[in-house]
Amino acid sequence: MSSNTRPLDLYWYLPTHGDGPYLGTDERHRPATFGYLREIAQAADRLGFKGVLLPTGTRCEDAWIVAAGLIPLTERLKFLVALRPGSGTPALFARHAAALDRISGGRVLLNVVAGADPADLAGDGNKLSHDERYAQADEFLTIWRRILSGQPADFEGKYLSAHGTDISFPSVQQPHPPLWFGGSSDAGIAIAAKHVDAYLSWGEPVDQLAEKIDRVRDAAAAQGRTIRFGLRIHLIVRETEDEAWAAADRLISHVTDDLIAEAQNGFVHISESVGQKRMSALHQGRRDRLVVGPNLWAGPGLVRGGAGTALVGNPDNVAARIREYQKIGIETIIASGYPHLEEAFNVAELLFPKLGLSSEAAPAERSWDVEFGRGVRPKVAATAS
Repeated sequence: MSSNTRPLDLYWYLPTHGDGPYLGTDERHRPATFGYLREIAQAADRLGFKGVLLPTGTRCEDAWIVAAGLIPLTERLKFLVALRPGSGTPALFARHAAALDRISGGRVLLNVVAGADPADLAGDGNKLSHDERYAQADEFLTIWRRILSGQPADFEGKYLSAHGTDISFPSVQQPHPPLWFGGSSDAGIAIAAKHVDAYLSWGEPVDQLAEKIDRVRDAAAAQGRTIRFGLRIHLIVRETEDEAWAAADRLISHVTDDLIAEAQNGFVHISESVGQKRMSALHQGRRDRLVVGPNLWAGPGLVRGGAGTALVGNPDNVAARIREYQKIGIETIIASGYPHLEEAFNVAELLFPKLGLSSEAAPAERSWDVEFGRGVRPKVAATAS
């Protein structure tokens, strides 16, 4: 168990698929223009968020290109960029990662995404099964880490090979930019235990998430490694409980029963993601089962793939719930809220003080990132979200 006295690292989300105040509708939709994404990133940077997560998927702007465009326009913000092992060679992505890390002055983190929507996979020509994709990811990360660490990358695997590969321009963060990863299947947990620095999970009830964290921690220990943990969740924080729950109801006020049925069919019967199925099981597509824990609401997961839960309430109650996650080992929260520009201010102004964070924050003297490295509408899912 981790102490809950250390301030958390709080990240925000960059909606490269579009934004708006409602799920399940195009009403008041905000396209993911570069100007709008810049506004969110600069607001997060100024308010004191540690970094931003950029999702991936065929309906998202490319995470690498967007990060490269925004890095020069921000000062402290870290960029958690999707790394998809099935979409390029390890050597190519090693060069990309090193270049982006140097350009940013060491502000790049990599979010390994081995799974995807079946339609995305088909569009990329990836015909591998679920477990085969993770086996390929294992080979990919083995090669990728060797290249960036300056080791001989000679490798001959079932899916990938590399011979005589090195890198002339190393990354700022050594031995490589930190690797983050989320995956609830046995194959996913094995990848996390062997390769990554940080394990991410969507927002499940505390006891349920504690069991999964213990599995990941034990698997990493069996590899002679330690791993840290982060939580990907939405936040709806208002001055009072009534205001917060009214905002939650408003967020899904345009969601229809037909849309719920269509989305849940995809999540349960088409998606191969174990984590996605765990999200759907929390509410089973029912509007009367959306409160799944104290201040934990599964409304977004009715129609939104990926992160499907939100902490809803006044600042004291939301902070108390976050402290409960911190007690089971969570050290980073990657949060979001609709619309993302306004909600960044709500979270910073109302919640930061309760968590020992401050707006307009200076960079932390030491963080676990340093330690490790010394158009879609809101109703449509993004893969790494």
